[in-house]
Amino acid sequence: MAEQHIQAKLISLLRQEKIQLWNPPFTTDTNVAGHEHLQELAVRYSQMVGFPVVDVEMALEDIRSQAVQKGKDNKTFKETNIATLELVLPKDIRKGNRKKCQMETKLDITTQDLMNKITREYDLKYMKLILNGRTLSPDKRLDEQNVRNNSKIMILKVSEPEGQKAMVEEEEKTRLKEESLQRTQKGFQILSERDGSEDPATTPFLEIADQKGNPIQIPLAERKALILAMGFHEKGRAIMKRKEYDAALGHLLLADEEFNKCTSSLLNTVDNYAVLQLDIVWCYRALEALAYLNDAKQRLQKAEECFLKCYGEKQQRLQQIKGSTGGEEVLFLRLYLLQSLLTYLDGNEIEAARKLQKVEDLYSRLCLDPEKMTQLMSMGFTEQETRLGLRACRGNLEEAALHISQRKDERDRMKEKEREKRRRRLESINTLVELGYSKKEAAKALHKTGGDLDEAYRLLLDSREASSSGMSQPDTDRQTKVHQMAYLGFQREVVEAVLRLVDDDVAQATQILLDNQGQVPPELLSPSPPSSSSEEPSTSDSTASGSSSLDADLVNEVLEDIPRHEEDYLDVTLEEESEVIAQMKSYLERPSTSSA
Repeated sequence: MAEQHIQAKLISLLRQEKIQLWNPPFTTDTNVAGHEHLQELAVRYSQMVGFPVVDVEMALEDIRSQAVQKGKDNKTFKETNIATLELVLPKDIRKGNRKKCQMETKLDITTQDLMNKITREYDLKYMKLILNGRTLSPDKRLDEQNVRNNSKIMILKVSEPEGQKAMVEEEEKTRLKEESLQRTQKGFQILSERDGSEDPATTPFLEIADQKGNPIQIPLAERKALILAMGFHEKGRAIMKRKEYDAALGHLLLADEEFNKCTSSLLNTVDNYAVLQLDIVWCYRALEALAYLNDAKQRLQKAEECFLKCYGEKQQRLQQIKGSTGGEEVLFLRLYLLQSLLTYLDGNEIEAARKLQKVEDLYSRLCLDPEKMTQLMSMGFTEQETRLGLRACRGNLEEAALHISQRKDERDRMKEKEREKRRRRLESINTLVELGYSKKEAAKALHKTGGDLDEAYRLLLDSREASSSGMSQPDTDRQTKVHQMAYLGFQREVVEAVLRLVDDDVAQATQILLDNQGQVPPELLSPSPPSSSSEEPSTSDSTASGSSSLDADLVNEVLEDIPRHEEDYLDVTLEEESEVIAQMKSYLERPSTSSA
């Protein structure tokens, strides 16, 4: 990282003085270094940047040779259409200290073809390729995905089997991992498509609510997108806690794709999107992929802008909503720490030091007194509740105890309110069923009328008269088809699941089950690409089974990834942060030591 810092400072000086190292006298006609002129420049620049002459001379030669090589690459590309890609390698397969390597390739090949070349060159079998924060699709051509000459591609390692037996085990593990990802996506897609219009006693669904537990009315497409994005984000955060950053990054990038399908107005009013950007750059840091500098800087800028709009310039909106701002300071600590790291890599140690000072100020406030932690936990509070409570109250023990108790009471009231809401809803559904309507008809009508029983009854009466609306038809048709296929010997829950997947096409559903011994093939569980969006997640408790055992299993799996505490994303131990702070301090102390 220090080498990148020196280079950034030297490049800034070269630009100011309009010096082109790839031209004479620094580079000869045969593209060899003009050592005498480089050495003279190194001596002069060494005094300006405060690094030893030998380090500056080596850095200048690296800059010069890279520029010469890029010129050659551009010429080759113009003449032959063979592009040169810069590969950012995983830590454990780097040759020597080289983080980046080059590979020549045509751009009209697929990503899978490039992955095969990487496999042959680096003996790396399982990988994902990331360009500008986006995963390249294996079956698409490189040029169709904006891969260009001199593009920088990060290689994200998935697994690396050793030996034949281990290879089989790893292949099975990878298959299960991919299947798990598909099941996660399918589970959250099922939840995103539920609007609460089904029987709440049997069908779990997620409700987007504000921090007071009040449901937020947003368009259906936005709601579906939000649930999918938050689902991938929560899964990725769960994996981050295990420090499996390569796997976590894959989930976080999927969440980012989903969030980016949302309107900017929604993204600018909630902090989930900002937290996601921090998590992605934190993974970049852990994977030592900060050569992906531009993408990381853009993500941190998005995060900072989003926090500003969500919380207010002086966090007044956050104070108004939650009554405190102490808990969210961990987000700003991580933001400033990553900004310090990136500005250092960009050659600006003065700004890096300024940011690091803000980090250290926050760190001193957020580090908790172990004795106070012990006292609160002895009162019966969990470690997470204790940590969050003390930070929210800036370390005040009495206020923290009161704060935690009040928050628990609030959550209990919200849960009771939700239970009462569902109880009344179920009573209304039963009332309409007694009047001759199906449960599904009744639930949909109540959803459309905001739970007003009288209005729902009028709506159902009108729908009977206006047959064009046909509210009861789909449910009747579906049940008829289920009876027909069950008569052929298929299990009812499997029939229901496959009919949903093929839009109630009986012929297609029957053929699928005949071809797969009466089971739904795993590949059908991989959903079509969903949509996305962002808002502070407050999900309703979902305890009942789904409309089929297949859906129920998928839904229950993904619900396990949703944290039970709404401020789980603020519960950070600061262990990793303290390591990065120490690392940054050591880097920032080097110039003065060297010059001395």
